[in-house]
Amino acid sequence: MIGIKFYPDKVIQALIKGLPNVKWSEKYGMVVLPNKRDNLTLIFNTFRGVCWINSHSFFPNKPINDNNEELCIDSFRKRTPKKDWRYCPQEFYQKLEIRKYSLNTARIYIHMFEGFINFHKSINDLMSINEQDISAYLLHLVREKKSDSYINQAINAIKFYYEVVMGMPNRFYAVERPFKKESLPRVLSMQQIFAMIDATYNIKHKCIISLLYSSGLRRGELLNLKITDIHSDRMMIRVNEGKGRKDRFTLLGQRMLLDLRNYYTQYKPKEYLFEGASGKKYTGSSVAKIVARAARKSGIKEKVTPHMLRHSFATHLLENGTDLRSIQSLLGHNSVKTTQIYTHVAVNGLNNIKNPLDLR
Repeated sequence: MIGIKFYPDKVIQALIKGLPNVKWSEKYGMVVLPNKRDNLTLIFNTFRGVCWINSHSFFPNKPINDNNEELCIDSFRKRTPKKDWRYCPQEFYQKLEIRKYSLNTARIYIHMFEGFINFHKSINDLMSINEQDISAYLLHLVREKKSDSYINQAINAIKFYYEVVMGMPNRFYAVERPFKKESLPRVLSMQQIFAMIDATYNIKHKCIISLLYSSGLRRGELLNLKITDIHSDRMMIRVNEGKGRKDRFTLLGQRMLLDLRNYYTQYKPKEYLFEGASGKKYTGSSVAKIVARAARKSGIKEKVTPHMLRHSFATHLLENGTDLRSIQSLLGHNSVKTTQIYTHVAVNGLNNIKNPLDLR
C-alpha cells in the first residue's frame, strides 16, 4: 500500500477523498491506497501546487542532493581488517555513493551501522534481524547513556540499510524513537547582539556575526553563500540549497549592505562570500570561534553559538510585529508549527502583564 500522512488540513482531506480505493489503516494511523504506479502518479498530479510530497521511499536511487560532490568512500572499503569486526556490506557503500550523501553523513551511517551489526555478531544473516533485535540494541545504547541524537542517528543508519539499500520501505515502522525534548531556543537580547557586533573590529568577522543575525542564516548557509547571492537591487539574499534542499530569499539590511561593500573592497573574495586563506570557503569551526570570541569580549557570560543568532533573529522579528508566516518563509521552515516555538520565548505583551506579587 501507499501510505499518506499529513497534518490536518481541509483542502488535503478533500483531495484525498477523490483518490480511488482510499482506506484508513488503524495499524499505521494513516490513509492508504493500493501501491500502483498509476496511483503514485495520481497523487503527484492531485497535490501538485498544494503541498510538498516526501516520496523518498519510492525513489531509493534518487540523489538526495544534486549539488553534492561525487562521494568516494574507498577509504572505508580499504580499511585494514580488524579481527572479529564486521564491516558494512558493499551495497551499503554503493547506495551512499549513488544517492550522493555528504561525506559527513556517510561517515555517521557507516559508524552507526557497524556498531549495530557488531552488537549482533551471533546473527549471521542480516535479513533475519527483527524489531526485537533492534530494540535490544537501542536499550543497550540507552544503558550506555548515549544521547537522544546519537540513538536517532543509529536508527537512521539501520533503516537506511533495510529500507533504502535492501529496498524494504518501512520494514521497521514500529521501532520507537526517543521522545523529542521540547527545549526552548536560547536567544540573546538586541542589546547583547549589538554589543557583540560593536566589540568586533575585523570587518570580515563583523559581517559574519551581522549576517547570521540580520538574515537568520544557519551556519552552513552562511558558508555556502556566494558573491552572486547578494541581491542589492532587491535588498535580498538568496539562500541556495538550505536545509531540506530548499532555496529561499531572506533579508538584506541597508547597514549590512554597507558593511559587506566595505568588506568586499578589503578582502576581494573570488567565489564564496567568505573565503579562507587558501581561497576555499570558510570553515564552520572558524565561524563558531568568531561568535564565541565576540560574546566574551562583549561581557556575555553564557556560551553563544551561531545558531543562537538565528533564534534571536526570529524572536526579535516576532516581538516587533512580524507575522509567523513571514518568519517561516525567511527561516525556510517546512511548517509554521516549527516557527511557532518562538512564540514561547518572545516577550512582547508579557512585559505588560502585572506580576501578582507587585499587586500587593
